Amino acid sequence: MIATLRAALVLLNFFVATCIFGGSVLVAAFLRVKDRPGSVYDWAPRWWGITHLFWGGARVVEHDAHHKQGAQHIFVANHLGNFDVFALAAKLPWIKFVAKAELFRIPLFGPAMLRAGMIPIERANRKAAFKSYESATERIQRGASVAVYPEGTRGYEYALRPFKKGPFVLAIQAQAPVVPVLVYGALDAQRKGEFKVHPTTLHLHYLPAIPTAGLTYDDRDALARRTYEAMAECLRTRYGVESPPYKPG
Repeated sequence: MIATLRAALVLLNFFVATCIFGGSVLVAAFLRVKDRPGSVYDWAPRWWGITHLFWGGARVVEHDAHHKQGAQHIFVANHLGNFDVFALAAKLPWIKFVAKAELFRIPLFGPAMLRAGMIPIERANRKAAFKSYESATERIQRGASVAVYPEGTRGYEYALRPFKKGPFVLAIQAQAPVVPVLVYGALDAQRKGEFKVHPTTLHLHYLPAIPTAGLTYDDRDALARRTYEAMAECLRTRYGVESPPYKPG
């Protein structure tokens, strides 16, 4: 009963927070406010995430947060559910998410995401997907960082799933360092396909940045493998969870 009520509060907060923070972004865009650190495009997504965590009873613990400092990073995270999105939105500075295009069709929420600099991706259309990564490169060149989920969709268990190579093509194209982020605890908050929300602690493990300077398109698979293996090692040593050997998606 309590878990259902908590889920209802999170859902209600989605509408309220989207109206408040999304509306702020749309007004700022209309007034041609510049997108930069500290602007509404920076703090609105952060507070949107914070409010969802609050109503969901979720606490976030960051590990080795010094690895996230600086600008123009590609944050690569495993994807387990809505709460890892809330956590990353709340904790990453001046971040632009690469998200499935369907989300951008939600009234108010979608236009606000677009004006905030988030990048829609058509996962079934490879040509369109790579065009989206070009847009992400532009955001990075302006100084922002980008968050991507190489698994492509939410999972049912903590073991890592195959990584798609698009995010690593983006990193090489932008010549931006990849910062692997291992998320643990999101499944305890809300599992894929379930409505109930349980209070939990989410752990964000920031791993050492992987440089991409000098890498070319032909290095995309090696970069994806190195990122996967770093995250799998963290998952194994910290939580005893074994992931399958690396396999490209």
